[in-house]
Amino acid sequence: MNKQMPQGWAHRQKHPLTVALAGALGLSMPVAVLAQEAPPSEPDKDSQAQGAPGISAADAAEVQQLLQELEALKASYASELRRLRELDMQIQALNARVTGRVPQSLQQQAPVVAAQPQAPAPTASSPPPAVQTSTPPLTRVPQAGYAGTAAEAQAAQEREARSVEDVKEQQHALFRGGFTLENGISYNRYDRKQLSLNGFLALDAIFLGNIAIENVESDTLVYESSLRWGVSPRLTLNANVPFIARKTVYQKGGAGGSAAAIAQETTTGTGIGDVNFGVNYKLFGENGWRPDGVLNVSVTAPTGREPYGIPWRILERDDDDFIRFAVPEEQPTGNGLWQANIGMSFVKTTDPAIIFGNIGYTRSFTGSFDDLDNSPDTINPGKVRLGDAFSIGAGVAFAFNERTSFSMSVSARLAARARMRYEGAEWAKVIGSDATAAMFNLGVTHALTRRTTVVGMLGIGLTPDAPDFSFSLKVPIGF
Repeated sequence: MNKQMPQGWAHRQKHPLTVALAGALGLSMPVAVLAQEAPPSEPDKDSQAQGAPGISAADAAEVQQLLQELEALKASYASELRRLRELDMQIQALNARVTGRVPQSLQQQAPVVAAQPQAPAPTASSPPPAVQTSTPPLTRVPQAGYAGTAAEAQAAQEREARSVEDVKEQQHALFRGGFTLENGISYNRYDRKQLSLNGFLALDAIFLGNIAIENVESDTLVYESSLRWGVSPRLTLNANVPFIARKTVYQKGGAGGSAAAIAQETTTGTGIGDVNFGVNYKLFGENGWRPDGVLNVSVTAPTGREPYGIPWRILERDDDDFIRFAVPEEQPTGNGLWQANIGMSFVKTTDPAIIFGNIGYTRSFTGSFDDLDNSPDTINPGKVRLGDAFSIGAGVAFAFNERTSFSMSVSARLAARARMRYEGAEWAKVIGSDATAAMFNLGVTHALTRRTTVVGMLGIGLTPDAPDFSFSLKVPIGF
């Protein structure tokens, strides 16, 4: 019986890393107490001499439980260190491609934790050594870029996750608790030219009539204030209020019957736009190959100035009193109709890239207006229903570091023809009202503080119906 304790300690001495990690993780106190009990006192020697056991069954069970917990912590700690090393190697490789230098840490890898010297196993007659908790069992290698403790590894992962969270938040795939106030400003530029012919072709070669060139240049500045409320880890409510300022320049060639003469007129419009209310609900989370899936539902209220019933200013008439050039007296700030939108957003993280996509459907409801005719000489009341629209987009983002990420995406919106019905007439499609607007977007997110982020986006139009280019800057602030 006297040999049981030394043999148990000899078995544990075969794993010196166990003792070292126990001291580093704060678990060495139970082991040290047991070690201090190794030299038996005088009553213990007497009891052993009488055949009493050196350790009770309860103490043995407690030691076994502590060893199991220690093994679990060791496995978790090793996994964190491996993950941190992988992230560090990827960042250094990216820096090497940018600067054109190969980091020395990638040429010669050094271990994160120094190997502990193997102590000789004690013999059966020698008492087990006591654990020295005052000496740090973990030694950090002086190598930049690697974490030497579990706390540093966890802090590095939290910093790395910040840029990923900012990308997810922009794709409505992150549900923060509390409120988030987002202020943003965007600028859109439109420039469209059109050649109009009013006449007929004689002898298949000679055009008889008027030739005019029409050009419309529009600049739109939008300030948006959005409020998001994270009700739960799966549900977010949001509201968006835009303020719009528009300036449109109309140019028309052929003024006064001369193809070389060009008439020009400028109109503006400012005011609140159409207010939007939405709900984002997380249907399922990322797991294996499956991405995050978020359901987006929103309603747009016609709070802006509708484009129907605006007075027009006549600039030129022909000899038959036909209006040749007329412009609206002010620019609209909304579409004048209630709209409902439903869509899905998907986000998948594949270190170091983040792949995202979205798809949506917009339904416009019928609205009645006092005047649908653009001519200032007539008033024709009726109803309007805009065409249904489908939107789709996809892109990829890269986290440069714990604060900054870069994204590229392509988005498209396909709208069907609008329908119009004058009072007492049948529904008719509005020719030229269908549109396909596609954009190529480049974005950058940068975390200023723990709760403040700056998001910049540059959009390049790919189709004639899309803006020539757009630029937006948003600043979300969490509370």
